Amino acid sequence: MNKMRFGIIGGGVIAPTHAQAITGNSEAELVAIADVELEKAERMAVDYAIPHVYEDYQELLKRDDIDAITVAVPSGYHAEVVIAAAEAGKHVLCEKPLEITADNMTRMTAACRKAGVKLGCVFQRRVSPAAIITKKAMDDGKLGKLVLGDAYQKYYRSPEYYKSAGWRGTWALDGGGALMNQGVHGIDLIQWLMGDVQSVFAYSSALVREIEVEDTAVAVVKYKNGAFGVIQGTTSVYPAQEIRFELHGENGTIIFDDLGFKQWKFADSEEEMPQVPSTLSSKDDPKQIANHGHFLLVDDLIQAIRENRDPLITGEEGRKSVDLILAIYESARTGKEISLV
Repeated sequence: MNKMRFGIIGGGVIAPTHAQAITGNSEAELVAIADVELEKAERMAVDYAIPHVYEDYQELLKRDDIDAITVAVPSGYHAEVVIAAAEAGKHVLCEKPLEITADNMTRMTAACRKAGVKLGCVFQRRVSPAAIITKKAMDDGKLGKLVLGDAYQKYYRSPEYYKSAGWRGTWALDGGGALMNQGVHGIDLIQWLMGDVQSVFAYSSALVREIEVEDTAVAVVKYKNGAFGVIQGTTSVYPAQEIRFELHGENGTIIFDDLGFKQWKFADSEEEMPQVPSTLSSKDDPKQIANHGHFLLVDDLIQAIRENRDPLITGEEGRKSVDLILAIYESARTGKEISLV
């Protein structure tokens, strides 16, 4: 079987994780990398034996020997790159968030569907063992009627982090702060577990960092199934806390974090708490990123291409967390409850 040939567009903090996931897959080959800061791409080429390096990603897309690309550029450039890749006939795995505006997300998904290429999104929390086990338990009805679904995401990012790249902490290219950059993973996960959100009321502000966007946000959500929930997201607290998810229903409770399950209890059941491996990545250092999920999602894209099926997390799925975050921002700005239906 021929290997699936990849290019990476973007040579920043997350790019090595993409490179590890591609080079670690026996069905993949990493052919090229592009970054507007050529020295970043050149360093990556040395570290991962990438034969071709470009400053202009359009030159990379012209290569006939590339089947798919991964997108690791600043969030506000995702649409530009994904649409260009689709028009060049390349399949795409796009880093989170899918984009930072609703219009751009619509354009991206439409371009990929029109071109007949796959668009997958990187939301690695969905493929963590705890999340998969929890999803099955909820789909099996173990919690009964859902009552509460909460996501607590208390990260720490230093002032130096926001100064390390000009796009960080800006509306134009980061699209937001603690929620859009860090919290988008947990927001994707909680809505995947609980179901789509009907409405939201929120507060958000830069309470500590001198940035345009929020470093602290709190939202109360109402899910379409009638349950309520709380979403917290910060990069402003020290020390950072374990990222935690709490699911409650009339018949049970499931609580887990990156270290594993904390509670697994159902009415009239003595079922033991599942034991899962830790998926912990650093809550303080964005360079210390667990790569297990990226390995799985790169492999999923390869199999989706071979089997001509949708990737595990499509563009349509990937936009849901961003749509919710945009509604949270609108609520915080207007002081009103915002409907998503």
